[in-house]
Amino acid sequence: MTRPRCRTRSLALVTFLTLGLTVALVPATTPVPATSAAGTPFTLAVGPAGERWNADLSVVDRDDVNVRRTAAGLRMREARAAGRSPRSAVAEGMLLVAPRTLTRPATRVRAEVTARVPAGATVEAQVRGWRTNGWSEWRAATAGAVFDQPVSRVQTRVVLTARDGGATATVRGVHLTADAAAAVSAATPGRTYRVYATRIGLVGELTANGRTVQPRDHFAALPSRRSLSPLNSGDYTVRVCTTTGSRCEYAPVWDVGPWNTRDDYWNPSAVRENWKTLPQGRPEAQAAYQSGYNGGRDQFGRTVLNPAGVDLADGTFSDGLKLTTNAWVDVAYLWTGDGPRGVVGDGPLNIRSGANTSSAIRGLAARFANVPIQCYVNGQSVAGPYRTTTRWNRLANGQYVSHAYISAVYGGAVPVC
Repeated sequence: MTRPRCRTRSLALVTFLTLGLTVALVPATTPVPATSAAGTPFTLAVGPAGERWNADLSVVDRDDVNVRRTAAGLRMREARAAGRSPRSAVAEGMLLVAPRTLTRPATRVRAEVTARVPAGATVEAQVRGWRTNGWSEWRAATAGAVFDQPVSRVQTRVVLTARDGGATATVRGVHLTADAAAAVSAATPGRTYRVYATRIGLVGELTANGRTVQPRDHFAALPSRRSLSPLNSGDYTVRVCTTTGSRCEYAPVWDVGPWNTRDDYWNPSAVRENWKTLPQGRPEAQAAYQSGYNGGRDQFGRTVLNPAGVDLADGTFSDGLKLTTNAWVDVAYLWTGDGPRGVVGDGPLNIRSGANTSSAIRGLAARFANVPIQCYVNGQSVAGPYRTTTRWNRLANGQYVSHAYISAVYGGAVPVC
């Protein structure tokens, strides 16, 4: 659909699963019994031996944000969502630890966090690795971060969040392990760009591939038919994440828009159908709105009223990403990547931070979405529409889906993590 959307201010609401007691968040390999704040048993795990060290949480300096060191441990300095317009739903703090040079290159880093986490607060250890071509992206390390190339240095950061004005977590320690993953030729998500997302709505109308839009539907629209999936398929799937990375949804591309219909902006100039003078990854609508490109108009001569580069169906917008208004998002155009893909046969399917149904939900994978599978682990047994299995597939963003809901896998064999 190419209808313009009204301009609104952006606000992403972040939803987390937290424990209201002292816990150790441990990467998955060997099961260890544990109990939640509510007294419900769940499983933690400890990985095999590797190079091990503790992150230094004692130094808080200028490259750290809204954190302080106390006798009890690392805490957020102020649990107030300040300095943003509109104000965020959560307060945030971040400690950046000095890089560690490894004794030998590694391809996987796990983090075990010891912290007291009250309800409404979260703690996450993230790492990045130095490769021959520079730093990798930051990745959550609690379940294990796998790098596509060996890394010689590892840097850790600890990210804390709390409800605006609420209680904050206290972090007593972060213990890290670096080793070699079984396989580093993992699936890749492909090109990823930050673009502005608008909400489709239009329930009861037809999409460009013939689907009647349902209430709380799960799909996306891009401004080029080059990426339009046939009805009831996810041949072209996007991974859309909030800019914090706290929520993501894998959604099939079932419609065309917003604004333009021949703007495959994720392609290089030599391939891009129109607007070849724009940088790769910059939608024409964004350039028109922000800098008056093409006289501030789209391909149809309409005045562009917002910089949208992706449209999201209501379910993807509200349930998958927990957005309440139009917002900037990070979009991966999964067909531009490589490696094994799994087809979600029944959904929307929860994507989780670990290989069990007690792990935090980090978003959704829509039915028919094709998701990049990095590797698989054995976790909680799940009975699904296709099989009963303990296999959990780790996606290219380090999160998990149960294989019980995957109807098919293509693009190569999936290795063990």
